[in-house]
Parts: sequence; structure tokens; C-alpha cells
Amino acid sequence: MPDHSTALKPESPLSLPDLVSRLESEIAAAHRLIAQLNERDALKTQFLSNISHDLRTPLTAIITHAEILRDGILGDVAPRQRESINVIIAGGRQLLEMIGELLMHARDSSEQLALAQSDFAIAELVDQVTTLNKSLVEKKGLSLDRHIPADLSLVRADRDKIVHVLTNLLGNALEFTEHGGRVWISACRSEGDPTDMVRIEVGDTGRGIAPTHHDLIFREFAQVDSSASRAHHGTGLGLTIARRYVELHGGRIWVESDLGCGSRFYFTLPAATGS
Repeated sequence: MPDHSTALKPESPLSLPDLVSRLESEIAAAHRLIAQLNERDALKTQFLSNISHDLRTPLTAIITHAEILRDGILGDVAPRQRESINVIIAGGRQLLEMIGELLMHARDSSEQLALAQSDFAIAELVDQVTTLNKSLVEKKGLSLDRHIPADLSLVRADRDKIVHVLTNLLGNALEFTEHGGRVWISACRSEGDPTDMVRIEVGDTGRGIAPTHHDLIFREFAQVDSSASRAHHGTGLGLTIARRYVELHGGRIWVESDLGCGSRFYFTLPAATGS
């Protein structure tokens, strides 16, 4: 009968110096891998930044010349020609907005963001954003309501970054709400937060979002419908950037929604001291 005792013997335990040497080797390998991943991430960020800049210049020129044609500066334009030109302008602006999101993401990924904070009334920003979207509201036959108490506290925040947050949330609400629906923006003091915060709500009566997708929509480049035939296109970065901006202020952003029941997006900002 063959002797299997040798095969069944356990391996001899490593000596302490050998164990330390192996751990050091594995740690060095891990550091090399991390360095490679960081280098690839930096190259990706630089590529996004470069391509975004390179695309903006010719696209801006296309939009500008289309507007010159639309306005008849180079001669009269027939009504049907003007319709086609308006489609070119609208498509160009949509692409420009998407490129802007890519550029913003690339810039934000490559540097530590700084906040230029000031005290202001959130109602001022709401009026600014709703005015910019007035034509779309009228085109889709939507009602856009605003509920902000006159005595609401000022917020302490970076105005430009909060404009981006509101623009993104309102733009999504208008885009995903069918003709004749309702969209609203409201604000109030936030009751459940441990610090003094103001809560802003952007709601709509649109198609809604399944609870299983509530986390997904805030992820980088994520799309609920990622098919090529989807009706609504975008970079999948708008809500990612919005969440980062809100969290930089010490606030939070979340959604309450279900399919067929509309969506209500909320975010909080710190109230100005003494307000």
C-alpha cells in the first residue's frame, strides 16, 4: 500500500522574517496598482476636459451662425426654413449643455472645489431659474408654481453652484412631465436636521421613478433607461454634480417618487447665521 503521509503533511509555517517580506511585497504591489489606477483616472479626466473644450468652440460657432440666419441678418428666411434653423439651434444648445456637464465633471474631479459663499434669499435663484425656463413651460402647457414664504431665512451658500442644482432639478421636472402637467418649487425651514437648514423641494406630476432606481440616478453616468432608443438623452452627470454641490455645503439631497406618481426632489442648505 503506497505511503501518502508525505502528501498529507501541512506546509511549514513561514518564519517571521519571511512573513514580513511577503507582506511588504504585497503592499508594494498594491501601491503600484493604485498608482496605475490614479494615472488612468487622471488621463480620463484630462481627456474629458480636452475633448469638451475642443467640442464647445465649433458647436458655439454653429449655434451663432444659425441664429444669424434665423434673425434674417443675411437675408430673408422663409417660415419653413426658420423652423429648421430653430431645430438646429435647439439641438446645438442641448449638446452644448451636455458638453458643459462633462467639462464641469472633469474640472471637479481634478481639483478640490472651493465655495464662494454669500447670504442670499433662495427666492431670488428660483425666480432666475423659472424665468429662463418660461418658454418651455408655455410650450408644454405646464403650470409652474412657486411656494416660498416671504419671511424664509436667507441661505449661506455658493450662488452659482446652487443655480446649477436648481437648474438641473427643474429641467428634469419639466422634461419628464407630460403636456398639461404641474411642476412646483417650494422652500421651508427643515425640521428634522440637527443643524439649522433650509429645505428646497422641486416636484412634478410626471412619470415618476421606481424606488429601486432612487440611488441609481445619483450615480456617475447612470441612466434609468440606458437603451439607444430612450426618449430622453443626457450625460447622466447632472444629478451627480448636484449631489456633490449640495454635500459640499453640508446639506443632503434625496428623492421621493414612485412610478406613475410624479417625483419630489429635496435638498437642504445651511441657513445664514442669525437669520
